[in-house]
Amino acid sequence: MFDYSYIIIPAIIVGIISRISMLKSDYRQYPSYPQGVFSHFTLGIVSASLGAVAIPALAEKEFSAVTFLALAAQQFRDVRSLERQSLDNIEPTELVSRGTAYIEDIAKAFEARNYMTMLTGLVVSAIIFFSEHFGVPTYYAIMSGVIGGVIAILFFNFAIKRDTVSKIAEVKPATITFEGPLLLINGIVIMNIGLKASRKIYLEKGIAVEINPYDANGVATLANMGQRQAIQHNAATLLGIRKDVDEPDFTPIARRDPHTGKVVMAIVTMEPDVNCLVEAVKSTIVLESAKRRPLDSKTGRKAAKE
Repeated sequence: MFDYSYIIIPAIIVGIISRISMLKSDYRQYPSYPQGVFSHFTLGIVSASLGAVAIPALAEKEFSAVTFLALAAQQFRDVRSLERQSLDNIEPTELVSRGTAYIEDIAKAFEARNYMTMLTGLVVSAIIFFSEHFGVPTYYAIMSGVIGGVIAILFFNFAIKRDTVSKIAEVKPATITFEGPLLLINGIVIMNIGLKASRKIYLEKGIAVEINPYDANGVATLANMGQRQAIQHNAATLLGIRKDVDEPDFTPIARRDPHTGKVVMAIVTMEPDVNCLVEAVKSTIVLESAKRRPLDSKTGRKAAKE
């Protein structure tokens, strides 16, 4: 059997770098540091190794390697299930919940990133193997593989980059008012606030935004309850929220105007800066499960013109 270490080792290294480039622990603190980061980093090593050994294994007619790739795919699907279960378990501890759509989006992202790591290792391995097969010196073949791997990393990072609310809608400050116990934002009824003390807090410390979709695609996306729940969670996470358990008056609600499709939301934050709230809403990702594109269809375009 030939020694394929000069193919496998660079492929594994570049594959690991690929996973590291997609592994970020930001303000959402997911994956948690260090346990969650270490778990996903370890899975990245496994993914890169599987991609790296696939071509040499097939070259040696070790067709059982295909079976290992199939098993890996199953394991990565299990990763998705485990991530979903983990987030579901901690959901009751959140003052403002993520919502099932946001959780599913996170779980799918971690599954996909393992596939991308495996593909990066496969790309590097394939380039080195076939370059040498066509007479390219080993050193240049390895360099070509590494360059190809870097291009793959850049491509995959671009491919998984998701839109934010700022891409589909205009976000601007809004005004909180009351009609009796009814909380209104720019004239849209949000909810009934029975306690006078709670109404006073909203008027003194509450901030609000209005989210106006740019087109029918934005209207359809913001109509999704999971997307609005993600906006609420993102705002509460970034700015902090002035509430504790069993205080429903201060739970943020993003309410939709059925006539125009715009969405308004009020929140009482620890840092009542409306400009920061606007930025928090703008930076919320558009969930894959919430994204709608009616304008891509003939019927949708026709309806939008009428």
